[in-house]
Amino acid sequence: MNKTVKSEKKKGAERRQPSVTDEWWSDERIRTFLSLESSAHDAPDFHILSKAYRGMVPEAFARFINFFVADGRNINEKNYHGETILKIVSEHKNSGEYAEILKQAGAEK
Repeated sequence: MNKTVKSEKKKGAERRQPSVTDEWWSDERIRTFLSLESSAHDAPDFHILSKAYRGMVPEAFARFINFFVADGRNINEKNYHGETILKIVSEHKNSGEYAEILKQAGAEK
């Protein structure tokens, strides 16, 4: 059963779609992030980690990180500012769960 809870609260840049907070992500869907193409500025693995962090709920992100590491990706790859994904995530107010997932997988600031 695919149960979703939608919220009509608007925040930030006045969301155009209702937020979905408990949507189930299949392994297949999560793995699609491994094939994302990098932006012109960011290193490929950093770009993928950033997109996954911004696009997934913590449970899906934890499963993604397992696939990412098993695929031999670099969890400590830096962006063009010399920052790792853990450094950036650690600076966000409500990202404690994501930071812990990254640390458990061997990420460093």
